[in-house]
Amino acid sequence: MSDPRSGAAHDTAHGGAHDASRDSGGDGHDPVRDAAGYWVALGNRLRKSREYLGYSQLYVAEQTGIPRSAISDVERGSRKVDSLELRKFARLFRLPVSQLVGLDNDTGEAPVQALARSMSDLTEQDLQEVAQFAAFLRFSAAQTRDENGGTTR
Repeated sequence: MSDPRSGAAHDTAHGGAHDASRDSGGDGHDPVRDAAGYWVALGNRLRKSREYLGYSQLYVAEQTGIPRSAISDVERGSRKVDSLELRKFARLFRLPVSQLVGLDNDTGEAPVQALARSMSDLTEQDLQEVAQFAAFLRFSAAQTRDENGGTTR
């Protein structure tokens, strides 16, 4: 069992080290390792959201009441996040919790349909800003193609 705050592993109830093979069901699937990957992925999504908004870890700490060192640990995936903290991040970043935990990322939807769906609640001014940003991206892609001899990368 892991401590939700430190990620430190504890001995099992039998006094021995954790045996992942007992949890795998014989199929090689290691739920302990998968859980660690989940926290790293969540930390990456939180870091990317913070950086996208131009927020420092200190600012996030001040706004959420979560210590800055804990923010750093969360972003590295070495500290778990409880549901109340997750709601604080979601509120500050103005994102649904489902997106932060990765439930909205793989809808199977094509990017254009996902964009159209997410734009349905925007104001007219927001829609104009999205259109302006799309024009910027088209121009940037065209310049990149020209610089690379016709390829985008």
